[in-house]
Amino acid sequence: MQGAGGQGPGSDAPGGATDEWGEAGEPEGGALAREGGRGGGWGSGAGVRGSPGRTATISAKPPAPRTAPPRPGAPAASPPARRPGWRRLIPAPGRALATGPAGRHLALLACYVTVGIAVTWPRATYLVEGKLQATRDAGVYVWDFWWMAHAVEHLTNPWYTRSIVAPAGVQLGYHALMPLEGVLMMPVTLLFGPSASYNLLSILTPGLMCYAAYRLARLWLPTQTGAVFAGAFFGLSSVMAWHAWYQLNLAAGAVFLPLALEAAVRLRRSAGGRGGGWGRQAVILGLVLGASLLTDQESFVLVLIVVLAALVPWLVSRAWRTRALAAAAAAAVSVLVASPQIAAMVAQTRSGGATIPAGTVATDYVYSGSEFPNVFGVSPRAVRLGLAWLKPISYRGPILDGVLTFGLVLSVLAVVGLVVSWRRRSAWQLAALWLASAALALGSVLKIGTHTYTPFAQTWHGVRLSGVMPFTWFVQIPGMAGFREAGRLTMLGVLPAALLAGAAVDWLRRRAAVLLIPVLVAAALEAGWAGNLAVATMPTALPALDRPLAADHSGSIVVDVPFGVRGGVPLTREGGAFDPEAQVLATADGHPRAVGYLSRLPEGTLMSVRRNAFYAGLMSAQGQPRGLVESVTGLHSYTALLAAARADVRRMDIGWVIVWQRSPDVLAYLARTGFRFDYAADGAWVYRPAAR
Repeated sequence: MQGAGGQGPGSDAPGGATDEWGEAGEPEGGALAREGGRGGGWGSGAGVRGSPGRTATISAKPPAPRTAPPRPGAPAASPPARRPGWRRLIPAPGRALATGPAGRHLALLACYVTVGIAVTWPRATYLVEGKLQATRDAGVYVWDFWWMAHAVEHLTNPWYTRSIVAPAGVQLGYHALMPLEGVLMMPVTLLFGPSASYNLLSILTPGLMCYAAYRLARLWLPTQTGAVFAGAFFGLSSVMAWHAWYQLNLAAGAVFLPLALEAAVRLRRSAGGRGGGWGRQAVILGLVLGASLLTDQESFVLVLIVVLAALVPWLVSRAWRTRALAAAAAAAVSVLVASPQIAAMVAQTRSGGATIPAGTVATDYVYSGSEFPNVFGVSPRAVRLGLAWLKPISYRGPILDGVLTFGLVLSVLAVVGLVVSWRRRSAWQLAALWLASAALALGSVLKIGTHTYTPFAQTWHGVRLSGVMPFTWFVQIPGMAGFREAGRLTMLGVLPAALLAGAAVDWLRRRAAVLLIPVLVAAALEAGWAGNLAVATMPTALPALDRPLAADHSGSIVVDVPFGVRGGVPLTREGGAFDPEAQVLATADGHPRAVGYLSRLPEGTLMSVRRNAFYAGLMSAQGQPRGLVESVTGLHSYTALLAAARADVRRMDIGWVIVWQRSPDVLAYLARTGFRFDYAADGAWVYRPAAR
């Protein structure tokens, strides 16, 4: 059985199964070592087994046959044919890379990326066509890449900004900022723009998830074939591909699920009572955990669950002191690596920016879960490819937060993998993690078809939850209340299911190879995602609209209409749903924006916006009750509100208003506060203060 990476001959040969993660695999070159120890060279006096009880010894190699000298006048013998010399054209380091383990890994990664592009087509075309999906999520991801590059380049704090929600500013400790990826993609951002960074990382992420899962699978599966397909089952599943399309922070965070489990398994092997040497593996595990937190906080929760599932049973032993020391070292390294993110989260918590309305998230606990048995149903990807006859057994729930199903083929293969690996304790542990993830992904009520059941109902902040659903208790763990999307736990369950499915592929290849092709074809029909048909696209740049703003280097504030400051957890009176182009344009012209879209919008920040006279009057023109607006600002007449709004325009230096959707009330308000029409471009109207 070959070790991680599958180097050496025979890496695809079936090997013996083991009961523990720490026993799987062997050192690289193990097959060669075994062969080299069976008889040595010709002159080594190798023993040859003959009849029972007797051994014949060869003390010397046979003499080489003599070659007769050539006759006089005979043509000289032609030299032996030489192999083509094309390899000599490649420098020695290049040949070593191409034929060595690193070359094989790079080739596999390239294959994964290529297949990932194919099953998420036409996502890759966005990179060359200069467009994005027309969602505020896409706009904010582009802004995130720009802001991280800007903050690093100017040596400012990336977890606080006045470039959105201007002039109040906002803390970004709980925002989907992806600081690690923002720094790694800085060369692309600076050379080609933040939209290119966002599109490129979205394209690469499915392949990266595949490769990370492959590395883990090589520690558990005995053959290269099973590991390759296990990686594909994980990274190319519809739920993962959907998140690469629309929620990049979660897809990037999912890359660390198999990486963290691999690091935990290697730590178990190094500190498992075989002479120590766990320091390096503890550091690696800590680096992976810290990098996960620097990518996405919700994904870190899933990564932490995987690591605890691997290490907690291992810590319960007579060698617990050494093992606990190894785990503590990993935790210390992770805290050190992620300390900037942790400090930003602590600062936002102390300022009250981490609180969320309990009633709102309790409602999310109910509606964000998947459905049973649809969580194991056929991916809607297969139905969209024309297999409409599968619709009755396909996932038919909402796709607002992902394709919340493991897929039927993956589920069946995972069960088969458990059956053929039933002697391995780790197989049952994987199955338990898979089923626990599926149960949590159902949410706080049980939805079966069109019916919703709330067994042992209890009321929590005015919302009825089921007392027997695991997610009801999961969110009551300290710190977990903000994990409001139950369906995202489907991503956690895909990993153990993929490993078990890889074991099934191994078994089919050895025992029933004729069934392997139709099974894999069926799996391919469920793989990937091609985008939601209802989501339009938008260009990455609007030069006609943005050119005058980019030419203005005053740093004045730009207000977008509809105007609003919105968060992933909705708050009351957030204002209008502003156009997604707003934050994309901000990366091109450099002006601070009054609007903002945040993963976690602090209530204090929203109240500071609502108390601003100009913003309050604009929200009133968009439909908020005038009496409520006047009471919040403390101005008890509309005349006083207009006077204060005109003063705020000058004080805050609002230099531009972009009207994406025209409204008579809004246009009248802009005229009363001193704005005039300047120009129209790209379907929008631009207003400037009359004094300019």
